[in-house]
Amino acid sequence: MSPRLLPLALALLAGPALLRGAAPPTDLGLDRARLDGLDALVLDGLKRGRAPGAVVLVVRHDAIAFRRAYGARSLQPTRTPMTADTVFDLASLTKPLATATAVMVLLEQGKLRLSDRVAKHLPEFGRRGKETITVEQLLLHTSGLIADNALADYREGRAAAFKKIDDLRLVSEPGTRFVYSDVGYAVLGRLVERLSGETLDAFAQKHVWGPLRMRDTGFKLDKARAGRAAPTERIAGTFLRGEVHDPRARALGGVAGHAGLFGTADDVGRFARMLLNGGELDGQRVLRPETVRLMTAPRPVPGGQRALGWDVRTAYSGNRGALFAGFGHTGFTGTSLWVDPPSRTAVVFLSNRVHPDGKGNVTRLRGQVATLVASSIVKAPFPGGASPPVLTGIDVLRRGSFKALQGRRVGLVTNHTGIARDGTSTIDLLHKAKGVELVALFAPEHGIRGALDKPVPDGKDEKTGLPVYSLYGKRKRPSPQQLAGIDTLVFDVQDVGCRFYTYVTTLGLVMETAAAHKLRVVVLDRPNPLGGLAVAGPVLDRKAESFVAYHRLPVRHGMTVGELARLFNAERKIGADLHVVKMEGWRREDLFDRTGLLWVNPSPNMRSLSAALLYPGVGLLEMTNVSVGRGTDRPFEVIGAPWLDGQALATALTRARLPGARFVPTRFTPSSSTHAKKQCGGVQLYVDDWERFEPLLVGMALACELRQLHPDEWQRRHYGVLLGHPETLAALERHEPAEKIVRGWQKELARFLAVRKTHLLY
Repeated sequence: MSPRLLPLALALLAGPALLRGAAPPTDLGLDRARLDGLDALVLDGLKRGRAPGAVVLVVRHDAIAFRRAYGARSLQPTRTPMTADTVFDLASLTKPLATATAVMVLLEQGKLRLSDRVAKHLPEFGRRGKETITVEQLLLHTSGLIADNALADYREGRAAAFKKIDDLRLVSEPGTRFVYSDVGYAVLGRLVERLSGETLDAFAQKHVWGPLRMRDTGFKLDKARAGRAAPTERIAGTFLRGEVHDPRARALGGVAGHAGLFGTADDVGRFARMLLNGGELDGQRVLRPETVRLMTAPRPVPGGQRALGWDVRTAYSGNRGALFAGFGHTGFTGTSLWVDPPSRTAVVFLSNRVHPDGKGNVTRLRGQVATLVASSIVKAPFPGGASPPVLTGIDVLRRGSFKALQGRRVGLVTNHTGIARDGTSTIDLLHKAKGVELVALFAPEHGIRGALDKPVPDGKDEKTGLPVYSLYGKRKRPSPQQLAGIDTLVFDVQDVGCRFYTYVTTLGLVMETAAAHKLRVVVLDRPNPLGGLAVAGPVLDRKAESFVAYHRLPVRHGMTVGELARLFNAERKIGADLHVVKMEGWRREDLFDRTGLLWVNPSPNMRSLSAALLYPGVGLLEMTNVSVGRGTDRPFEVIGAPWLDGQALATALTRARLPGARFVPTRFTPSSSTHAKKQCGGVQLYVDDWERFEPLLVGMALACELRQLHPDEWQRRHYGVLLGHPETLAALERHEPAEKIVRGWQKELARFLAVRKTHLLY
């Protein structure tokens, strides 16, 4: 930008922050002076990147904390100033703001499942290797489809273009590679149209943008909005203005699943506020809270993490900056949105960096803007606000240059959940750490990559060449031969906060083995995903200890793995040389979604925090003849059986008014596990209020209603295996109500809490 334009650009900055209600900017927990540093940062970044202008908008706690326009809307054929209400070609922001959200609406309407094969709904698509591609794989860019097919494939119109896509062969087996694919989202847009019977733009307008009052958002602009549009490049001698820049979307008539959407920073900010509010804005609900969580939860993909329609941590996520967690997306024209639920913040950056010659670059600037916004957050001023960023044990150990392990020969018990805050694996960090010799790896249930649902074999780590010894097969603890050359066992595995999850049993057995061989044990602590306050369920009967019940804990114990290690060591008199590397920033009242850490599925069927919340209650049914959703796309969020009356069960559970929970009758067919390939009647469980939800009360209510509705069909003789409490089993057989059963646990829980208190670290 030339010096003479700088005063003009500064003069055009939008005025005071636009806030809901009368709350002044200082109430938002932001350092205003630091946030105002965006002016110089953005103007300098635009100049360096040769981009004409931009609009930056910051959402914080459901208010617009910052909204300013910079530079020029157009440079050619005439120069016009950028304004905050400029309409931008949002490019690939189309994917989450239109297509993926439309898919989630259809999911709520029951018209598709994430696990559905796309060919079920688009039979013409299902050939040449594409028969098994699922809706979820398209959303995650793991379908095996090419990134872009030839532009020539679009020259004969929309129908012919999709015929060419139907003829495509895969470049990789579905689920094995992450390839960012416009083709995949074009298919999703077509899927929305097929299932809804409406065009993508009409469906999204009706169910998303209309309810959100995103008045300037749409695929095709009327004359008034086109007059405020930022131009992009020159095509056939004319600058595109209000006409989509992406040539394939343009050839498809301007409406496509991968690109073509236009909108303003204000509208994108409203969409972000809806997500931060759990799917609702200004009294209008677009998505259920659990759907928002499902859509935005990080999911592992080869080489990183994505969410459904969103980026989380891949080569495409530079716009997150250095400090935010959360999810977001970018667009080719120079647009981006990043949403950080832990701090209830979102950053919208819209530019037309491709104007006038396609050479502008704002990649670095978008990340710098996000970092500065994150660094301006000085407090979480509202009740229930976000915690400070949580550092896990490996983060603290790394920051201290691995001092606690200096000179040590280490055996590491870990899996795919053992990662630092930035996604680097604990294996890689210890392997490269100076003064630390990593000798061997030990894998708990599900294996070192967390992908197995069977006994785990020994193996070799491909990256480091280290041996990987199984602790879930013929052996459940390290053998003396495997411990040769090791003086320290390090444990870094993410638990889910439930007694019958076997990772804590492995922790106990590792500690016993270490004590017997006079080895040090170092536990790298991690959050309890279910929080550290709520404790519920029967305390394990002393005679019921097993591999799924290592110690006399209640089902929901509210302890971290480091705290459990301290309790095991003392209460079981193990006598291990135990050292716990504590976390920093974790509050006991926080569930995992407030930590700012990446959710990594701890096991193949623990796919979301909602599933983890439900697991202590729903999981108790695992040993009976009821499917808990294994073999579906929502394990532990649905239950059913061929003989189960889902309507009656949902009615009974709804009548019970269980706090924070909702029950909807459903039918599903598991692909594996209990009742595989059989259609089941059942209920889908929704957690609407994570703070009030009581999984053990719901679990007991499920058991009591099954006992009442299906006394003969429900085979419950093994229900006590995970329950581990004969008195509760007897009360169930006596037809006692769930509330009375739960009250009967309180004396045991009080004694446990007294013991637990002495071992807490936070």
